[in-house]
Amino acid sequence: MYGDKISLMMKREHLAIGDSVRLDIDGSIIEGEIMPSTEVNNPEILIIKLKNGYNLGIRYDQQKIEKVVSERRVNSFPQLKIEHKEGMKNISLIYTGGTIGSKIDYTTGGVYMLTKPEELLYEIPEISEIANVSIIPLLSIASEDMSFVEWQKIAKTVYDELDKGRDGIVITHGTDTMHYTAAALSFMLRNLNAPVILTGSQRSSDRGSSDAFMNLLCSAHAASKSDIAEVGICMHNSSSDDVCTYIRGVKARKMHTSRRDAFRPINSKPIAHIKQNGEINYISDYKKVVKGKNDMKLIDGFEKNVALVKFYPNSSPDILKFYIEKGCKGIIIEGTGLGHVAVSTIHNELNWLPAIKEAISRGIIVGMTSQCLYGRVHPDVYRNLRILSSSGVIYCNDMSPETALIKLGWLLGNYKKDEAEKLLNTNIAGELSSRSEYDNFLV
Repeated sequence: MYGDKISLMMKREHLAIGDSVRLDIDGSIIEGEIMPSTEVNNPEILIIKLKNGYNLGIRYDQQKIEKVVSERRVNSFPQLKIEHKEGMKNISLIYTGGTIGSKIDYTTGGVYMLTKPEELLYEIPEISEIANVSIIPLLSIASEDMSFVEWQKIAKTVYDELDKGRDGIVITHGTDTMHYTAAALSFMLRNLNAPVILTGSQRSSDRGSSDAFMNLLCSAHAASKSDIAEVGICMHNSSSDDVCTYIRGVKARKMHTSRRDAFRPINSKPIAHIKQNGEINYISDYKKVVKGKNDMKLIDGFEKNVALVKFYPNSSPDILKFYIEKGCKGIIIEGTGLGHVAVSTIHNELNWLPAIKEAISRGIIVGMTSQCLYGRVHPDVYRNLRILSSSGVIYCNDMSPETALIKLGWLLGNYKKDEAEKLLNTNIAGELSSRSEYDNFLV
């Protein structure tokens, strides 16, 4: 809520939240939309959203405002009419929400999810020159609100669209849990024979610095022109608008909260770099599309009772006991270094070994990964590692903790326990590599 001074001015000038205004402040012209004041703002500061997408706070002084122009901003994008052209590849855009499908809500000041993906495509008419795009408005939610049920729904939709003969798939998705969804799709879509690409943006599509349009253009190029028969994430390769990176879905991870190049390949090289003009530079080996092949299978069972547990100094093994009592079927531990947890400590209450042994004795699969992310765990280097390995802990090679969690849930949802246990350390979708690549380490 604004204070009395600003509220009276807005009433007098017949202004409302979302109106466009032009202010002359000491000879400097400022144009933008009036934003609401929130509980964290000074109520005497007028918040203006500039045309470049950034907010500006101005201490209100009536004498400084020379002219106010009211042009109520409408909370929607015009829609793009999509026309299909002969001779072009056919791709499907599956819309699930996220920042790439968001814009400012001028009533609350936050962002809201668009309900019609055509609104997003209005800003990038170039996509109609890349491929014939069929839009599937599947979901409109933030990625943190997704569960395995949504992964299954997305996988089924991808399967159905490819079964119709689509040449590729683009999935718009929130970035926070995009790597979880990418890993789930990598396992659920077996014998994939087309590019399936998840993309999103770190900044909403009505911001001047938005990465939404370049990411979507590069993804459309990859879906229609590449011969990559794998699930991947296509996002900015750097903070500049130069090139996007296609990262294997089981090797990708979000590594920054806000940078446009937040996603990096872990223990592997990217599959390709893609430019906005459609140029594709392949960087590493990948599974290729085989013309005429059509043996894709949808295996989308998932055991939801799996957990990811982080070990840290002074952490209590009671967290494992909690999951044991809750009927958990599998636990992935994020250990330190090569895959350590406390097993030889002089403080018995901090020893994780008894709880781990109890979990395994009750039929729970326990996998070990590293919170280091880069590199691989190893069961034989140190004494404590050997103790854990001999107790039945499965060391998950160079899989990321998130991929290991998704893989374990998928295995337990589709295979018997003994078989799932054996397959946890068997390469299925490129999640395990014999030699880790460090080209992108901390870049």
